[in-house]
Amino acid sequence: MAPGTDLVEERPYRFRIAPHGPMRVPGVVFASRGLLADAEKSLEQVANVATLPGIVGASYAMPDIHWGYGFPIGGVAATDVGTGGVVSPGGVGFDISCGVRLLAADADRRALRPALPAVMDGLDRAIPRGAGPGGVWRPPGDGLERILRGGSRYAVAEGYGEERDLARCEDGGAVADADVTRVSERARERGLGQVGSLGSANHFLEVQEVAEVYDERIAAAFGLVPGQVCVMIHCGSRGLGHQICTDHVRAMDRAMARYGIAVPDRQLACTPVGSPEGRAYLGAMAAAANYARANRQLLSHAARRVFRRAAGMRLSLVYDVSHNLAKIETHGVAGECRRLCVHRKGATRAFPPGHPELPPDLREHGQPVLIPGTMGTASYVLAGVPGGDAFHSTCHGAGRVLSRHQAARTVTGQELRARLEAHGIAVRPRSWRGLAEETPEAYKDVGEVVAASEGAGLCRTVARLVPLGVVKG
Repeated sequence: MAPGTDLVEERPYRFRIAPHGPMRVPGVVFASRGLLADAEKSLEQVANVATLPGIVGASYAMPDIHWGYGFPIGGVAATDVGTGGVVSPGGVGFDISCGVRLLAADADRRALRPALPAVMDGLDRAIPRGAGPGGVWRPPGDGLERILRGGSRYAVAEGYGEERDLARCEDGGAVADADVTRVSERARERGLGQVGSLGSANHFLEVQEVAEVYDERIAAAFGLVPGQVCVMIHCGSRGLGHQICTDHVRAMDRAMARYGIAVPDRQLACTPVGSPEGRAYLGAMAAAANYARANRQLLSHAARRVFRRAAGMRLSLVYDVSHNLAKIETHGVAGECRRLCVHRKGATRAFPPGHPELPPDLREHGQPVLIPGTMGTASYVLAGVPGGDAFHSTCHGAGRVLSRHQAARTVTGQELRARLEAHGIAVRPRSWRGLAEETPEAYKDVGEVVAASEGAGLCRTVARLVPLGVVKG
């Protein structure tokens, strides 16, 4: 571990890195010692993030922390907008508004069992995936701009969903203040042919069963019961979001000197939130977030059609939440309410019960938080809790421990598929290599990550879901 990044365990599941050098605030890491066994590089990134101008509270890291671009994945940092706080594209990442959507069926596993092969074959045909172009829908005319402005709202208006979906989607299905003029032509070109597609890497569509409910009252409010069939979709803004991040990192890297900003890592390129560059990035980021919301909405529509035709089942949206965003939010800091730019990279917003931004029918229970597992392992539904730390944030998944190259050397795609199917999990991969790269051994234990998140007081565990079938890029 680098000098100065020594961890002090303040209490179970909470470690502290004392400010040193140019750090403006401490680092706070929510994890067990086991989860931090290989976190040396990412802990250095926690310390680097603590140097950002205007940062308040601490540079936080979730239990699924691992090395990323500039910020660690699992990193959370808030800057004070009113005192020159900055926004950094590295605090959001390249897959802007990558997130998770959960849909619940009106049937249980027993009812699905005879139709599962037909459902999986239907999803295999209906769900575009892979690194290149191809999507559920090619927007006509100015349709792409409408997606960038309207997100899921535009998709639903075009017939790809139902009004209730918007109430169960973060931000009502669209982030405000999207500025399509800040989205480059190259980003638009990359996004036009990928609307309604999973992509590759760790993105997936999974058919699941509610295996266990830990809080019956909250689960019922979310619409979940034991044995129920669910569909989980994990994807983001595809090439459009990647290009937006690339474009604005370059612009901020060139502009930092004008604002007297120096950072220990150029991947932390940033400018004040209120600067022309800061406003341009936030406008483009919001447009990419809306693209990601529409992307998941279109994939939901495709999955609903397959379930209806192959199994006669209806899918209702439980919730849709992002884990790669920078949001302007109001939080208490040192006893006063302050307007903050909260970066969550590989971290999920987890608003507490009573928060005004939650849907009325969920408000008393806290925000649903959706935590995908790894290939063949459980996923979890959590809920925000009163007094949640890190500006009401929690983990987003298992956290990678092996690179994709390392993972692919441990198993072949064919071997992994055989192993999963031996455990009753149907697999429909786009490529054998892509499947092998996501072997469970490449990730931390998602159950341990969730336990650490709950132990740190970041959330409450509501239900555990197990896979029945997976569609993979």
